[in-house]
Amino acid sequence: MGAKVGGTDEYNSDINVTPMVDVMLVLLIIFMIVTPLLQQGVTVNIPRDMMTPEEDAEITKDTSVVISIPDNNNFYIGKDPYPISELGEKVQTMMRDKPPDKRIVYIKSGVEVDYGTVVQAIDTIRKQDIDKIGLVADRKKAAPTGEAN
Repeated sequence: MGAKVGGTDEYNSDINVTPMVDVMLVLLIIFMIVTPLLQQGVTVNIPRDMMTPEEDAEITKDTSVVISIPDNNNFYIGKDPYPISELGEKVQTMMRDKPPDKRIVYIKSGVEVDYGTVVQAIDTIRKQDIDKIGLVADRKKAAPTGEAN
């Protein structure tokens, strides 16, 4: 009568890893399904702070065509205002004598200008058979020494 069936009197000190493995596999499957859904839109390589494009010397020349858009309703070539309907004709006459590789139009836009207004100006320029359009921006100001961006 003192015989035990099915085991010993000692405690089992081994860790039962089967439930932990089951939980980890379920979490792995959940992350594998959810991770591709988190990315939205198209992946774009954005320039880093250290990479600043060189300033185009053509922008400051008198012969270059720079369209300024200070607000949504006003378009300027140089200092002369033009409505959007006459902008294309003026750009065409200014580009008539330039060789095809030098036919570049630069656009300066204010911060509050709607994206649609800039696209409207680009469409007007493209209708004049000009493919090279530059968008002008201010250079990023350098941080004072000792401070990081």
